[in-house]
Parts: sequence; C-alpha cells; structure tokens
Amino acid sequence: MHTKTPVITIDSTEWLRIPVKTRLILRGDDLAEAIQEGLSNADITLVPEDTLFVSEKAVGGSQGRYFILGEDELHVRPLARFLSRYVTKTPGGIGLGMPETMECALRECGTVRILFAALVGGFTRFLGRRGDFYRIVGTCARSIDGPTKGTIPPFNNAVSLAPLDPEGVSRRLSEKFNCTVAIVDINDLGGNILGCFPHDKDRDMLVKILQDNPLGQGRAQTPAGIIRRVSSDDS
Repeated sequence: MHTKTPVITIDSTEWLRIPVKTRLILRGDDLAEAIQEGLSNADITLVPEDTLFVSEKAVGGSQGRYFILGEDELHVRPLARFLSRYVTKTPGGIGLGMPETMECALRECGTVRILFAALVGGFTRFLGRRGDFYRIVGTCARSIDGPTKGTIPPFNNAVSLAPLDPEGVSRRLSEKFNCTVAIVDINDLGGNILGCFPHDKDRDMLVKILQDNPLGQGRAQTPAGIIRRVSSDDS
C-alpha cells in the first residue's frame, strides 16, 4: 500500500509517510491488536524514532462511537432539526447540516453551548466573519462526521463521533508500540491532533507533515500510518 506522495519535505527535512492497512475496525474491536496485525501483514517494524498516527475515526470506531442510520436508535429532537437548517454545507462534508449530526452535537457538547455558539456565530457571520460557531463548540462538534457515499461501509451510512480520551489512547498505544503515537483528525481541508504521547511532541509539525492527507479518504482502509524521518539538511 502506497501513499499518494510518500515523502514530504518540511524545513529541509524529509519525512516518509507509510500507510498501514488494517481490517475494518468496529465497535468492540481491539485497536492495538488491529494495528499490530496491519503492521505484521505489511512486514513493518516500528522503531522508537517513528511516530505512529491513527485516525480519530478508527479510535472512535473501536469505542463504538457511531450510529448507523436506520439501525441504531438516534432520537432527533425538533431543536436539532431547526438548527441543522442554518449550517453552511462545505466541500469537506455535511458536518452538522443534517438533523442526526446536529442531535449528536447537542448531546456531545451540551444544548446551552450549542445555542450560545449558534447565536454568536450567526451574529458574527452577519458581520462577515465565519467560523465562530466551531471555534466556540470546539473539537467535540468539529469531529462529528455524517454519512458520505465514498466511505467504506458501514460508515457510508453512519454518524461518527469524536473518540473518547484521545490523550489516554495515544499514551496506551505508545506504551504498546514503544514509539510516539498521535491520534489525528486529518482530511483534505486540514487537520488537528486530538491526542499525542509523549506530550512534548511538536503537534504543529505533525500537522505540517500530514497536511496533504497522505492516507487519503474513502475506502482505502488505512486508518493508521507511520511518520519516519528520512534525512535533513544540516548545512
């Protein structure tokens, strides 16, 4: 399995990004075991200098943090239907622009916080400024994904939530694999580091290294990858 551009150069240093194909990770699966299987199948050995990065959707999937529409019970309140009408749709996905994703945001972030963010966001949007809604509600809402046609089933018909305790998950995986581990939310429009261990790792640098979304999206089934330093210009 090859990433679209394996090597990226950041500040004269080259970094190799190696995707790791795994089995589909669903509710109740052992995340570390699935990643280890993927590494073994690809004959990849991690070294302490590597950084293992894992998609937040894989972490959330193992925690059961998703609702399959039409199968899992997700009662949508009238408030969620009302608020979802005013969400701007973007090329990055439906976001909170459907009643089911907005209902999850109300549950995850709290009704008061969502209403406050909607009021502030609506006012500043009127003044020509965008993005305040998501700045106020934070990661808990930004990481909610709705169904997408190109995504591997069953997530093509599911609402996915942000993973629980990404910092703790990164620490446990770091202890398991003896290297730096980052839980990431990366897509074609940008990225965030939700959790990382050791904590002193340069998260801004990780985002730069992953800025072109080297794992891709859709049905690649590569929810993890390795960052490995290739060379640096010491001149």
